[in-house]
Amino acid sequence: MRCDVCPRGCTLEEGKIGFCRARKNEGGRSVSVNYGKLASIALDPIEKKPLARFHPGSRVLSVGTFGCNMDCPFCQNHSISAASEEDVRTRYVSPSELARLAGELKDKGNIGLAFTYNEPMIGYEYVRDASVETKKMGMKNVVVTNGCVLPNILEQVLPWVDAFNIDLKSFSEETYRKLGGDLKTVKDFITRAAKGSHI
Repeated sequence: MRCDVCPRGCTLEEGKIGFCRARKNEGGRSVSVNYGKLASIALDPIEKKPLARFHPGSRVLSVGTFGCNMDCPFCQNHSISAASEEDVRTRYVSPSELARLAGELKDKGNIGLAFTYNEPMIGYEYVRDASVETKKMGMKNVVVTNGCVLPNILEQVLPWVDAFNIDLKSFSEETYRKLGGDLKTVKDFITRAAKGSHI
């Protein structure tokens, strides 16, 4: 089975996990193994995402799981982004439970959820499902991403995401190859996301 989430396109035998450490071949399908398994959760200033012009002065409940589809030697969150499930302590939080927690923090200035710390889009199903629940409460959703996923994956979350911080690592395709990414994919992601969300 060839994973169809990012341009890396890992070929996975049954039961095997991809480079990202977050997707697995189960019955010939690419399945998220980090769904709802939070390795980090914090109420952060929105500027820490960093989003300077999206609800400045507010806070956002920020969550991360584990895994990433790129291999950046300068990653500040490598302890979870370069980790597999066995390497980190996680706690399962359902999408509805996470949205409820976000709502409980409104009185502390919380505007919603931010999916961050590791690469959230490799576990897009959780981002989508939790974002749907948060939107039901009239709150915002933010995704901090490398933008290196295929267009159909972005379309799964785009209707529910209010803002993206897309980390463009370089304008060099060669640099992207060294990091395990693809510059054109990221540029296409930015172009499409900008049509529906704050960038």
